[in-house]
Amino acid sequence: METKWLEDFVSLAETRSFSRSAQLRHVTQPAFSRRIQALEAWAGVDLVDRSSYPTRLTPAGQTLLPQALEVLGGLQAARNLMRGHQSTGQDMIEFAVPHSLAFTFFPHWVMELRQSFGAFKSRLVGLNVHDAVMQLTEGSCDLLLAYHHPSQPLQLNPERYEMLSLGHETLAPYAKADADGQPLFRLPGRQHEPVPYLAYASAAYLGRLVDLMLKQAGEALYVDPIYETDMAEGLKAMALEGHGVAFLPASSVKKEVRARRLVPAGPRQNGAPAFEVTIEVRLYRERPEHVRQPKPAAQALWTFLAGRGGGGA
Repeated sequence: METKWLEDFVSLAETRSFSRSAQLRHVTQPAFSRRIQALEAWAGVDLVDRSSYPTRLTPAGQTLLPQALEVLGGLQAARNLMRGHQSTGQDMIEFAVPHSLAFTFFPHWVMELRQSFGAFKSRLVGLNVHDAVMQLTEGSCDLLLAYHHPSQPLQLNPERYEMLSLGHETLAPYAKADADGQPLFRLPGRQHEPVPYLAYASAAYLGRLVDLMLKQAGEALYVDPIYETDMAEGLKAMALEGHGVAFLPASSVKKEVRARRLVPAGPRQNGAPAFEVTIEVRLYRERPEHVRQPKPAAQALWTFLAGRGGGGA
């Protein structure tokens, strides 16, 4: 049994839609369905009536729902009680950060902040996007740093959570440079000579953005996916070894591009780079009136960032 199965089940009971709940839980629909099936296997009985639309619970599912809510509520209450005993670390600002931002944006941003805001203590927890959001909603971090794109918004209630925009990032294709400084591989490829492609895992946030961009591109793309991971740093390492083309955040490849170890691998259309997407970097927090134990250090940092419009990195 995993508690996320119960959280998935409660979400499905609320939305009555596998696709909608998968989106809210930041996983693919097949992965979401497998987790519901895993809960049913644990329970030994069908919990969801899949013959109807909208989806509805079976009698067994209706029996489980209030029990699941009670279990999840009890676990959250226990967590709050334990955190209430915390006497140290009130000056430590805890960040939940997706892996791609943890390796690229976060270190530079903190360095810049210490020069303008002053010294502060921070603790970073690197996670996938879904788990990073859960850290915030469960009260396990002070601030959430995450990407935002209108096509893939985080499902956070604006009445409970607020955000600041910290800047923008570009996601573009890169490949290792040859002896002449040209990319070893170049998009869009050819039908009979596809480009070896280093891809994000299907559930990765950046992967969904890349997939959407490529679907909307006006030019045919011929690639052969040979490797995938949910971490941008993993794709960069493979690209540096010359394995193929990878879509990477510009901030993660600054040094490599400057040294000509990686070069842009996409075509240009009307003088502008093709196959690129701009995404926003945002900082989220729970509104102070909802925070059980607000930290003065986190509040001071947020006030400073809000006072200068959030950006600066």
